[in-house]
Amino acid sequence: MTPRSSPAGRPSLTGRLVALSAARPWAVLLLGLILAAGAAHYAARHFAMTTDTAELISTDLVWRQREIAYDRAFPGQEDLVVAVVDGATPEIAESAAARLAEALAARPDLFRSVRRPDGGPFFDRNGLLLLPLEEVQAGMEGLIRAQPFLGPLAADPSLRGVAGALSTVLQGVALGQARLADIQPAATALAGTFEALLAGRPAPFSWRALFSGGPPNPRELRRFVLVQPVMDFTALQPGRAGTEALQETAARLGLDPAHGVTIRLTGPVPLADEEFASLAEDMDVVAVAMVLALVGIVWFAVRSARFMAAILFTTLIGLVITAGLGLLAIGRFNLISVAFIPLFVGLGVDFSIQLSMRALAERLNHPDLRDALAEAGRGVGRGLALAAAAIAAGFFAFLPTSYVGVAELGAIAGLGMGIAFLLTVTLLPALLVLMRPPAGGRAEFGYAALAPVERLLERERRPVLIGAGLVALACLAALPFVRFDFNPLHLRNPGAESMTTLRDISADADRTPNTISVLLPTRAEAEAMARRLETLPEVLRTVSLATFIPSRQEEKLAFVGDAAGLLGPVLEGVQPLPPPDDAERARALQGTAEALRRTAGDAGDPAAGAARRLADAMASLATGTPAQRAAADEAVSAPLRVLLAQLRALLSAGPVTEADLPPDLVADWRTADGRWRVEAYPRGNPNDNDNLVRFSDAVLAVAPEAVGPPISIQAAGGMVVSAFIQAGLLSFIAVTALLALVLRRVRDVVLTMLPVLLSGLLTLATCAALDLPLNFANIIALPLLFGIGVAFNVYFVVAWRAGEHHLLQSSLMRAVIFSALTTATAFGALWLSTHPGTASMGRLLMISLGWEILVTLLIRPALLARPPEERAVKAA
Repeated sequence: MTPRSSPAGRPSLTGRLVALSAARPWAVLLLGLILAAGAAHYAARHFAMTTDTAELISTDLVWRQREIAYDRAFPGQEDLVVAVVDGATPEIAESAAARLAEALAARPDLFRSVRRPDGGPFFDRNGLLLLPLEEVQAGMEGLIRAQPFLGPLAADPSLRGVAGALSTVLQGVALGQARLADIQPAATALAGTFEALLAGRPAPFSWRALFSGGPPNPRELRRFVLVQPVMDFTALQPGRAGTEALQETAARLGLDPAHGVTIRLTGPVPLADEEFASLAEDMDVVAVAMVLALVGIVWFAVRSARFMAAILFTTLIGLVITAGLGLLAIGRFNLISVAFIPLFVGLGVDFSIQLSMRALAERLNHPDLRDALAEAGRGVGRGLALAAAAIAAGFFAFLPTSYVGVAELGAIAGLGMGIAFLLTVTLLPALLVLMRPPAGGRAEFGYAALAPVERLLERERRPVLIGAGLVALACLAALPFVRFDFNPLHLRNPGAESMTTLRDISADADRTPNTISVLLPTRAEAEAMARRLETLPEVLRTVSLATFIPSRQEEKLAFVGDAAGLLGPVLEGVQPLPPPDDAERARALQGTAEALRRTAGDAGDPAAGAARRLADAMASLATGTPAQRAAADEAVSAPLRVLLAQLRALLSAGPVTEADLPPDLVADWRTADGRWRVEAYPRGNPNDNDNLVRFSDAVLAVAPEAVGPPISIQAAGGMVVSAFIQAGLLSFIAVTALLALVLRRVRDVVLTMLPVLLSGLLTLATCAALDLPLNFANIIALPLLFGIGVAFNVYFVVAWRAGEHHLLQSSLMRAVIFSALTTATAFGALWLSTHPGTASMGRLLMISLGWEILVTLLIRPALLARPPEERAVKAA
């Protein structure tokens, strides 16, 4: 089929614009370069991007306003880095957290605040009182039983002192005043530590675990340090300097796995910074794949290096101008609006391919390139203009919605469509004239092999359309099964340290961040709300400032007083000996080893076996190197010093009132204007979306003003769905009105929109069938699908109205196929990303484009074919 030119004398603004640009190519090129340079300069000076998912949602929503007001009420909880300190023993964890907090607090130039929510002087002194009465009693009784051992250790907290304490107990065994079994736990633990040291392995030792008689609770091995770094909001990663300084400080202090410490960072600041880093991590691979595939596809489309170069250069110039204009209009990019880049590339190249393919076909009748370009502009210009306007209208429909992330994408993409169209009909013709591609080509720049398919579809028009209708009904039935994943954390890189650490914390029901908070005017109301919330089956427990004022203090302090009376003189009344030298260590080890062997003898009981094992380890240390003995001394004395300091603090515990609570703690639970915060924890899996929905619904029924991640996530998910329904309706109305205004025939509007709707239904049904959830990122595939679908169908309907038939065999079909491939390339490359949100976006767009092409190939020809009775009338 030879392309038809516009009838002579018919005015064509697009054709005249193309002809003018082809006649003044240098002026057009210079103007394009000036605009691109200006846009690039503006973008470089004003580039800004936010990775905060909270900023993707309008602040006008009621629940967002409550959330913002809550954040203002507790400024100490904003811009946080949460350092999770895990130690091989409770003493190591406590010492590491204390040393880290002290070192960071000494750098006010890098850290605005440093605090320990589970440690520090208040908790060292009064933390025991926060435990149940039974645990306080058991703990104090255990310390009293350890008094004979603690006395010598307090007087000599070293390896020498440990050896001396063992020797003293062994003397008691020899005199019948003690049993060898009394030191069996200590012998087993010390032997294990010394054997590990001799083998060159890490050798953590815990006096706390020894005295408690069992392994430490996992919570005892973990401490938290909350840090507010000085933020640099001009940087792409505002908290990076602070987190790097924190990591360098930890390394300088030797807080690493080799010393029994693991420090991991999470919280809002690392999550946001690592989100940007993970987005950028493999963007070079994605970009290279996108460019290579794009170049290859454009080449196969036009089969001309000069046409290909002109198309790619036009796209690049358009991308730069759109970026600058987008920053001028919006002021920043966000995690969603950056998708304008592949979107512009895909749709911008589509416009260029449409004009280029038509120009190549027109050169068969118009050898002069300028004439061919003018005819191509007259032939496809109307369709291009209508497609660009329809796509822009579809994107601009998101502006009134509360989904700021997509609204900003809509604004930038809508502007980009206008830029892409203008550059296609101005800069592209100018570049082609300057590059002077040689004439030549095939007689038909289309797919002649599709002629039998097209005849079959036209002949079987009715069954094809009935089948399409049945498919649409089946897709409608599948829509209720489309799932929306409203948790934004599922869009982040699961391998990033901040995410792995957050998942680890979230799995702990007592420490999960998936909590809900309620602000109450007075303490009495807060306590009443806490009691009411705790009656809910969805609530595990509640915490408020009153939680840190111990209950049954009088009884607990009586147990503490009894222990202090016995242990106080031992812990406070002696002056510790100076540290031993290496010779003293060796003598103490050798002497205790001999005493252990004498006492154990040849007995076969477990206690004797443990004594002989420890004797062997101590003898090996005594004859080992000074470095081994120094390491053994540090292994037992470092946790001992921590334990003794903790014991001295907790034995000084006294009555606790609200006035005794530290200011940092009070600031986390009571606002500056006196309101009290009550925090509720979910029962069940704190990471399960359905469980969090039930939890938030139950709390909101009791406290409608509550805030927290479960409420925010659920509300955001509902907002996104509502925004897309609203934007979908607005877009459908706007595009339909535009098509009606231009096409002026109801049938033509229907013919344009039906394939678009069918492609959308097929895409959503595929998501339901494959259990591919929609999310905050990939849902932008839907407006893109709408835009591409409208563009493709506009091209066909406009060509059909102009009298062109057999469209599957035409250059238009070839242009549509390659346009779809370039768009698929632009977005399909995102599938290569390791970032889940980005990859899900590419995956869904590939699915939608696949259906778009299939509908174009199989359904569009049947829609445009004339019914048999109409063909018969025309033939008669």
